[in-house]
Amino acid sequence: MLARFAEAVHPTPRPLPDAAAQEDAALLARRRQLVGMLTAERQRLETALPAVRSPIQRHLAWLEDELAELDHLLPERVQTSPLWREREDRVRSVPGIGPTTALTLLADLPELGRLDRKAMAALVGVAPLHCESGSWRGRRIVWGGRARVRMVLFMATLVATRHHPVIRDFSARLCAASKPKKLALTACMHKLVLILNAMVRHGTPWSLAAGS
Repeated sequence: MLARFAEAVHPTPRPLPDAAAQEDAALLARRRQLVGMLTAERQRLETALPAVRSPIQRHLAWLEDELAELDHLLPERVQTSPLWREREDRVRSVPGIGPTTALTLLADLPELGRLDRKAMAALVGVAPLHCESGSWRGRRIVWGGRARVRMVLFMATLVATRHHPVIRDFSARLCAASKPKKLALTACMHKLVLILNAMVRHGTPWSLAAGS
């Protein structure tokens, strides 16, 4: 069935991530787990009875140590790869892109810079898609894509709407046109993805890729 699908559709081959990229993706996933556990334990501590406060506090201390170790290890791993170091420096030059977002892009979106605009937007899940069924036509919506990448880009876009000149002005134009805030933010995410894709593809700093 897979062979028949390939013969009929001719999908574009995508390289598998190398061993180092897979390890970095696993470490990033572990970091997300630690952050989630820290949030849950801190919420439990707020309402915990005295009998269980000490165990929760010990667990919190252990989780914080583990998170600090990962936050020290992940940048070190990037620095050992000249290619990854160059790509990280480039994407982090964009206002709004911090270390966690940059590492997530490197590990969970290796296709960045290798696909065209439409394919990259669809891969991340910020491309507006038609919502149709038979003769019914609905509003275009965004769905699918890589949730982990989209999650960090959501936070990065919030920062970019305040500090990235291109994204900030684009957001202001959408809001001035009475576009809903959620729609405007999604459109800004879409634009930010295209800017990052163009930067990595052409090896240009964000100021030169801003009009992409």
